[in-house]
Amino acid sequence: MNKRPGLAEIAKLFLKLGIIGFGGPAAHVALMREEVVTKRQWMTSQYFLDLVGATNLIPGPNSTEMAMHIGRERAGGKGLVMAGACFILPAVIITGMFAWLYKQYGQLPHVQPFIYGIKPAIIAVILSAIFPLAKQSLKTIQLGIIGVTALVLSLMNIDEIFVIFGAGLVAMLLTAGKHSTKGIFPFLLQVPGSALLFTSAVNWKLFFIFLKIGAILYGSGYVLFAYAESELVTRGMLTHQQLTDAIAVGQFTPGPVFSSVTFIGYQINGLTGATVSTIAIFLPAFLFVALLNPLVKKMRNSTALAAFLDGVNIASVAVIIAVCYALGKDAITDWRTILIAVASLLLLFIKKVNSAFVILGGAVVGYLLKYF
Repeated sequence: MNKRPGLAEIAKLFLKLGIIGFGGPAAHVALMREEVVTKRQWMTSQYFLDLVGATNLIPGPNSTEMAMHIGRERAGGKGLVMAGACFILPAVIITGMFAWLYKQYGQLPHVQPFIYGIKPAIIAVILSAIFPLAKQSLKTIQLGIIGVTALVLSLMNIDEIFVIFGAGLVAMLLTAGKHSTKGIFPFLLQVPGSALLFTSAVNWKLFFIFLKIGAILYGSGYVLFAYAESELVTRGMLTHQQLTDAIAVGQFTPGPVFSSVTFIGYQINGLTGATVSTIAIFLPAFLFVALLNPLVKKMRNSTALAAFLDGVNIASVAVIIAVCYALGKDAITDWRTILIAVASLLLLFIKKVNSAFVILGGAVVGYLLKYF
């Protein structure tokens, strides 16, 4: 293992990942693995996989929570906050700029030409990261069967939280028949209070709406938009068109898709609305990770909970593969995107090119192939 990094190094890494992190949680996890396992060797591949699995057990934005886990492992509580904030910040700033332009001009800039090439490159990045994770998680034939079952269920669009928890429980029950169990470690939840002073009733309403969503939301960003539909559109605080455009912004900007909330908050109540909404949607994730992170190593040291974690890990890999398949159907549609995807795979697997350059190269090559 390399020496523990300082806060400045953690900030630099996650600001970079926040800027180049196109493609959603699966792509973000792939980028993080390359940086913290392969390049920097801050943790083992097994422990990274354990964190991926644990992250899938709690609500909130998974890739942002992975950033927090990594920061917590390397620099304690300050590292958790620094990594999470720096990963979120670029997306919030970029989304805020789009929100301002949209408020001023009533439409979004035309960025689709670059997304055309980024998408197939991202598929290659995900595949390059999921391959070693899959090998790491496939420890026994039993886990292989659980993983294949989880993949099939994911492709059938069964809710991912049921797939992941179910896989963990099945693995734990099968192991319990072979070994004595040590029980589950109890812990005490104590969340310090904080005072928030808002001068606007609208901001208070936004804060509590998005705090609730951040505390209970499992699944993809599309689930977030379903909540926004019921909480904001039906109450007349947001129009259907604004929500549709918020979804678009979440898809073509880097970083966590939850930054779409910045766009939504800005449309409802300007800069203060954007700020309050952003804080509220991400706040539960910081608390959940702070509480969960110390338990991950304890889980690995318990026979029953280690089996549960192994089941969760291989199911998490299966869910990522299913996501990659769904993204691939949308992204790889003609000979140009096939060419970009294959070239990106070759660069990643054979030449070991940095994934950031692969993503940027995909954007440029996609633009040139499509329009010249």
